[in-house]
Amino acid sequence: MFSVAKEKVKPIISIDVDENEAVFQSTLKNLKEPFLFFKRQNHLFAYVLLENHKKEQVTIASLLEEAKSIDSICHLSDQISLPVLFQIIGEPFAIVRGEDGLPAGYIRREDVLAELFRQENKSVDLLKIILTSIPMGIFVLDREKQIINYNEAGLKMIRSTAEKIKNLPADEIFSRTHLDKVFATGKTLLNHLVIKNEIGILVDYSPILNYKNEVDGIIIVAQDLPMVEEMAMEIEYIKDLNKDLNAILSSIYDEILVVNNKGELLRYSENFIRDFWNVDLKLLIGKNILELEDQGLFTPSVTRLVLEKRKKVSVVQETKAGRKILAVGNPVFNEKNELDRIIIASRDITETTKLKSELHEIKKISEQYKKELDDFKSKDRFLKKLIYCSPKMEMIINQAKKIADFSSTVLLYGESGVGKEVIAQAIHQLGRRQAKPFLKLNCGAIPENLLESELFGYSKGSFTGADKNGKEGYFKQADGGILFLDEIGEMPVHLQVKLLRVLQEQEIIPIGSTTPIKVNVQIIAATNKKLEKMVEEGTFREDLFYRLNVIPIYIPPLRERTEDISLLAFHFLQQLNEKYERNYHLTPDAINVLEFYPWPGNVRELQNIIERLVVTAEHASIDAEFVSQFLSMGFEHKKMKPVITRVIPLQEAVDYVEEQLIVMAMNQYKTTTKAAKALGISQSSVSRKYQKILNEKNMKMENLSTL
Repeated sequence: MFSVAKEKVKPIISIDVDENEAVFQSTLKNLKEPFLFFKRQNHLFAYVLLENHKKEQVTIASLLEEAKSIDSICHLSDQISLPVLFQIIGEPFAIVRGEDGLPAGYIRREDVLAELFRQENKSVDLLKIILTSIPMGIFVLDREKQIINYNEAGLKMIRSTAEKIKNLPADEIFSRTHLDKVFATGKTLLNHLVIKNEIGILVDYSPILNYKNEVDGIIIVAQDLPMVEEMAMEIEYIKDLNKDLNAILSSIYDEILVVNNKGELLRYSENFIRDFWNVDLKLLIGKNILELEDQGLFTPSVTRLVLEKRKKVSVVQETKAGRKILAVGNPVFNEKNELDRIIIASRDITETTKLKSELHEIKKISEQYKKELDDFKSKDRFLKKLIYCSPKMEMIINQAKKIADFSSTVLLYGESGVGKEVIAQAIHQLGRRQAKPFLKLNCGAIPENLLESELFGYSKGSFTGADKNGKEGYFKQADGGILFLDEIGEMPVHLQVKLLRVLQEQEIIPIGSTTPIKVNVQIIAATNKKLEKMVEEGTFREDLFYRLNVIPIYIPPLRERTEDISLLAFHFLQQLNEKYERNYHLTPDAINVLEFYPWPGNVRELQNIIERLVVTAEHASIDAEFVSQFLSMGFEHKKMKPVITRVIPLQEAVDYVEEQLIVMAMNQYKTTTKAAKALGISQSSVSRKYQKILNEKNMKMENLSTL
């Protein structure tokens, strides 16, 4: 049975439940403290101090009702259990039973500890059990501030053994200031850090008070701090990093200096330039190296330049001895964007002038290659659609490249099928708006009553059959990009007014709305009509014409750029061969026939003819006779006149016409004898000149095949 000093045990107030309320209230008034009562057989027993109870509100009935919630009574039996020990240590009060098994009183935790401390020899086993069962570190100190007891958890936390700390002065581990304060004031100190060597714990200091309220000793409760161990590991990691850093610095060919934001040298690599410094670098640690420039040791100071410019600086320093040092200073900023360090890498380049020149030349060549490669990539993006070699198309493409960087309105005009849409796409792909939409609208292909809603959109409920959520028009969809208006001459006059407003104000008003919407759209218009004539006739607004005609580009028909015919024909034939897995090719005389044809349908007609040849050809080789079958419809050779599209020397024109006539005669008569008779010249002349023509065509085909 657990026993304590009698003077430390307060009697339990016992009240018979049969007593009346008056007797109970009288008994209650004599109590100095309010108690929570519990029922035991026919009696109510005081259990624990309850500050929230008010005497005037306590009745037998209320206490009996409250007693129902008490399932068990904390007590000390012969078999001391762990919960009971925790109850003694961790709670303000504990119940003490008498020999009859009934509650006999209560005792405070401090009283138990003080009594155990006073009767150490008698209670040592119990105290050991108590300390061992506690997961936190416990250290018990006597009046002399020596450690007289402890538990295993505490020993592990301070990385020590029982032999080392028994009767050890506590201030060798814990704070002397805190110990003195507890003894002086008798108050508990909570949450104080103790960090020594590898020890890292959080400590509470609690006084052990006797019945005279004097401090007989101190209980120290310690909690381990895992983060301290992590900090120690991190310190070791940093030490390893420092070793690695020193190893790296020693292996670098350049001289490395680390300078702080005041210009003071912090560290340097082993491979420093010995002929550069007139003093041992060890003596400069902590010194301001800006002063060395003032002394004339070198000029300029890369440290000073980095401090002034706050960015990476490369300079060539020259010493008194005439040596040249390439120094590169890199600023290092902290989290507040303040300059914290400067890393300076230096190399002696006195003997490397030749290498520097070579590197400079290589850099120039590299930049040239890069520029050529960029130009090639830029051109390759639209060369798949733009096949040309004629000077006229070269001039148009160059013009498209120039205007692609601007947002000016462009008017493309020319015959149908010349490739106006392809030029518009090239402007889009080469310009600043290439990442934005490119939308096309054929003004002649959409009914007049729908064209306005397609262009400007409409708000919900604008008209019968409209989408209930409304619709965005082409202008809104193309915002930031390009809107290509094909066949602009077919646009109704009343829509021309709204288009003019868009060009002037850069805003649209959807159908059914009164709120203008800002848009940023570049307009590229195209037409195969003469808008000037339409303006004179009153079918096209003059003010709109001038708004559209900011950058006019005329795209010539195919007959005016015969140089492109063979290139385009070869391109279309290659596409079809890849598509249908064929291997068709055009003979030189077939190319000659294609070049002689006027192509009223321009590129579109040429593409269709090539596809027709591929679909209907019976042999892989497509010759002039086979081609002529498809070009004869509506095209009689005898009515044809030579087409000269530009002023050229007379002899060049004669050679051109002569070549056409000889090819035509050979295609028609098959033999040089008959062709010579039809042309009125000798057979030998026809044979010689025709062979020359074929050789030139063969060379031209070989060049095309290498593209």
